[in-house]
Amino acid sequence: MPASAYDDIVGQRAALDITAGGLLTSESTTDDPMPPPGRSVVGISLTPAQVPALPLHGGDNVRIIVTPGETGTVPANGPEFTNAEVVDTGLDETTGNTVVNVLVPHGDAGLLAARAATGDVALVLDSGTP
Repeated sequence: MPASAYDDIVGQRAALDITAGGLLTSESTTDDPMPPPGRSVVGISLTPAQVPALPLHGGDNVRIIVTPGETGTVPANGPEFTNAEVVDTGLDETTGNTVVNVLVPHGDAGLLAARAATGDVALVLDSGTP
């Protein structure tokens, strides 16, 4: 994009991962809302044992798997996993955990957030096609 588009770009949300110094195109930004209607973003803090060692990128398809808690059993209420899409990731400098923000259907967000709060979940990176 030309430098003259600066005022049009500032304040928009990145539509994809943009590396520092990378070139911007008309597809690089969007003014679409995040999360989109009917969807929610849930943040999940994961230890290195709960997340693949591969880098996660916005748009990656993942499953958040319910793992056995202190009782050694998986809760009977709700699905055993939630399909999700990675929005972005970050590193919690205090704990060393990876914080993954995932996009899920609005109806799945509450249960996933509650399960993630217990730490009894793991993230599985799936291929690009369901």
